[in-house]
Amino acid sequence: MEYCLETVALSKQYKNFKALNGLNMHVPKGSIYGFVGKNGAGKTTLIRLICGLQLPTSGEFKLYGIPNNNKEINKARRRIGAVVETPSIYMDMTARDNLIQQFTILGIPTLDEVDSILSLVGLSDTGKKKVKNFSLGMRQRLGIAMALCGNPDLLILDEPINGLDPQGIIEIRELILRLNKEKDITFIISSHILDELSKIATNYGFIDRGVLITELSKEELENSCKKALHVVVNDTRKLITAINQSNIDCDIVSDTEADIYSDIKISELVRLLDKQDCELIQATQRDESLESFYMNLVGGDKNE
Repeated sequence: MEYCLETVALSKQYKNFKALNGLNMHVPKGSIYGFVGKNGAGKTTLIRLICGLQLPTSGEFKLYGIPNNNKEINKARRRIGAVVETPSIYMDMTARDNLIQQFTILGIPTLDEVDSILSLVGLSDTGKKKVKNFSLGMRQRLGIAMALCGNPDLLILDEPINGLDPQGIIEIRELILRLNKEKDITFIISSHILDELSKIATNYGFIDRGVLITELSKEELENSCKKALHVVVNDTRKLITAINQSNIDCDIVSDTEADIYSDIKISELVRLLDKQDCELIQATQRDESLESFYMNLVGGDKNE
């Protein structure tokens, strides 16, 4: 498999604090990589290292196969666009003038792509409207437009939907999917809105205290998220007696509620319960959410 980004035992230490601790990460080309972790887990530190804003303490990373200590790494970085925290945009300028300014900063002489980029992010009709009068979602899309200047292969987005209203969230989601599909742009998306991330990500990396706990494809994650039959009965003690001899995987939630993880038909469950004079009051299918999976993985408070 071809990777846009690989890290090998990557570490970054600030005095007595280790922000990254032997990080091993793999971002497949063409993927939408959901980068998940608590505040302070090391997500922003990694982004800073990749973008060349800081140097690692030890270990290495590769961009498109080029190690970070290779003199060609700056050329590889030109293939990256990034929107970290608040997009760096000029509020008293139009969207078009912001892009022209960005092309000038990058030293790209041709401005032929300005209008096509504005169209791509849905801002071609903003005319002379200044950015200070844009909605938050429009500003976020402009930030992505500026990151697209220079035709990058990899976009890094840090909390791209943070603070957006439902319409803005949908617009950013659709933009990311379109850029990924039509332009073959790889994304690394740091986000704490996990249920929304699950709608677009093809791969996931879960980081905690500077260590990448696990990497999963979307399919692997879906298989790892437990499917449960949540039941309400009149007495879970009778439920335990009923299922003990059938090797049924079950978690007791309360005196009257339980989650059954084994594949069992309702009719069979009712038959087992009847033998113990246990009444089935309610049964609902429940899939473990990405957020629940994440909490079980790292433990503790989410604290995002």
